Amino acid sequence: MRSRPLIIFGPLVTSRAEEAHFFFMPFSINAMRNHPRLHSVKSISDFVAQYTNRISSEFKFWNASGGADHFYTCCHSIGREAASKHHDLHNTAIQITCSSSYFQRLFISHKDVGLPQVWPRPPHQLLNPPHARNKLVFFAGRKQNSRIREKILASWGNDTLMDIFSGNLSFPYEEGFRRSKYCLHVKGYEVNTARVSDAIHYGCIPVIISNYYDLPFANVLDWSKFSIIISEEDVAFLKKILLSVSKQRYLTMYHNLCLVRRHFRWHTPPRSYDSFYMTAYQLWLRRGLQLLSSN
Repeated sequence: MRSRPLIIFGPLVTSRAEEAHFFFMPFSINAMRNHPRLHSVKSISDFVAQYTNRISSEFKFWNASGGADHFYTCCHSIGREAASKHHDLHNTAIQITCSSSYFQRLFISHKDVGLPQVWPRPPHQLLNPPHARNKLVFFAGRKQNSRIREKILASWGNDTLMDIFSGNLSFPYEEGFRRSKYCLHVKGYEVNTARVSDAIHYGCIPVIISNYYDLPFANVLDWSKFSIIISEEDVAFLKKILLSVSKQRYLTMYHNLCLVRRHFRWHTPPRSYDSFYMTAYQLWLRRGLQLLSSN
């Protein structure tokens, strides 16, 4: 995960523990899942529990807050159970995760932080303007993953206004984002996906079709200004909803999308308002809530 080295070596690090507002727990789910002795869900959760017990017994800072000012990162499905064998780690420490769905049993919405999945990108890339986007919708993904995806593919897979695919594409994946006005984010096995940040990067208005999903930076960004959110129950009206959007509203959302793109980028070193600082701010807000609730 790209956020880990930025946290460890980033501009917010202090060498004096007494001055710290937060304590980062630097275990890597990615490293553990590729380790020959720690690749299983059980082994990872055992290791994390032992690690947390050691932290709490050897350092005073965990016990001073009950772990409320400690946090860890997790962006892999195998890591969803990482905190399952340590009660305080699960209930008190802050999880920064891509799996920010209420359906994930170890995700606590008022405590944990949703992390956007963002691929490394070129620093500057020109966007297709609105008038050059000749497709209404783009989506590509396996239909076996979701009942909602199956319904979308069955309803509009042959619609000439939409590029909706379950198999191989006849054009580059990125081109689907560039030439479409709206790009669908539809829950598969999990709700988390890089499609939202892909859509934002290429200037395609995200259409989020998923119930009970904590959107990244939701308590800072007003997603209704640059995306469309549709409940799973209303998916049958998808095309009608999108066609009813006025030209002026679409252009306003496109303009706002261009403004928020900087929040969905990682830089080394971090830059103001990028994903690193946005995540750090989310962390700060969560810490305040946790300390209030623990008093």
